[in-house]
Amino acid sequence: MIGISKLYCGTVEPGDVLRYRAEGRRLPAHLLQFADDKKPVVVWNATRRCNLRCVHCYSRSEDRAYGGELSTDEARRLIDDLADFGAPVLLFSGGEPLLRHDLFDLVEYAVGRGLRAVISTNGTRIDDAAAARFRDAGLGYVGVSLDGLGDVNDRFRGVAGAFERALAGIRRCLAAGVKVGLRFTITRRNADEVDRIFDLVRDEGIPRVCFYHLVYAGRGTSLMEEDLDHAQTRRVVDTIIDRTADLHAHHHGPEVLTVDNHADGPYLAIRMQREGHPLADAAMELLRMNQGNQSGRGIGCVSWDGSVHPDQFWRHTVLGNVRDRPFSEIWTDTSQPLLAKLKDKRPHVKGRCAACRWLDVCGGNFRVRAEAATGDLWAPDPACYLTDDEIRK
Repeated sequence: MIGISKLYCGTVEPGDVLRYRAEGRRLPAHLLQFADDKKPVVVWNATRRCNLRCVHCYSRSEDRAYGGELSTDEARRLIDDLADFGAPVLLFSGGEPLLRHDLFDLVEYAVGRGLRAVISTNGTRIDDAAAARFRDAGLGYVGVSLDGLGDVNDRFRGVAGAFERALAGIRRCLAAGVKVGLRFTITRRNADEVDRIFDLVRDEGIPRVCFYHLVYAGRGTSLMEEDLDHAQTRRVVDTIIDRTADLHAHHHGPEVLTVDNHADGPYLAIRMQREGHPLADAAMELLRMNQGNQSGRGIGCVSWDGSVHPDQFWRHTVLGNVRDRPFSEIWTDTSQPLLAKLKDKRPHVKGRCAACRWLDVCGGNFRVRAEAATGDLWAPDPACYLTDDEIRK
């Protein structure tokens, strides 16, 4: 993820990171992406079941019971292992995690073991009691997925009224003192909603918003033709940068990030250099700390059935199962060929990626998207929108 507000608006400086020696467990949450040790943030799909039918769902979830999900005791063993391993964050995801009966107990258990517990939810099931339990359990953050306002969101979600219910959940979190933010996936059908999302963030006092580039996984594979072309992507990223700067200039300072297209980092750096931005050098230092894509290294996924994946989108590749071996053993076992290569992708990427001067900043971008589009996981990511002149050494 690329911290637009951190880099362009100067809300973070390199010295802020170095003060904590860049260790993931020592860094505050807003600096975690710059950790030097890259201990993995772990996404746990606590359940596959979901009450919505999102068109871009990577887990192809439906509103029905699925068998084989980790039990409460198995989930606690997973949490114990992650805590002992030094994973800085456990992200409860789904499906819809609020459909899991023991969710709050497991959040409390994770916090008690010293993990930062956060949740990714569609927001429609957050009532006053849930918001209060989030607060009391010590949940660090609630990320609510919205892909536009009103009917635009509801068409993505497949259920009428989903937007209003999610917005009510966001407001309940704010009222309860729980940090909450938005998660927005950009496609051609909703790119025009970016400005309206910024207006919503401003008007509702929402402290964080993440703009996700489309990943071709699960039902999202069917949207491949609806992904932005390179010119459209550049315009959207410029809009995100401009609106972030405007809000910060007017003392509305949300944290703004882009996610899942690491070309955003070099693109932002090039723009700042072209503008003579006073923070251009500091931004470059932070981007080098960030190191771009972290699939199989700084982020991992445990599925509802215990399967371990390089990230939450890479579901067709299983590295092991926590029912058989602890996550910590699976994650550090470089006898698994793919995992070993993902620890350092630089010798393996091909084409323009291999010759790119931004490789250390971008990290080779999203391998699972390259594989989905070309059949070759080491081919250039087709969503990279940098020109040949911009990547030339």
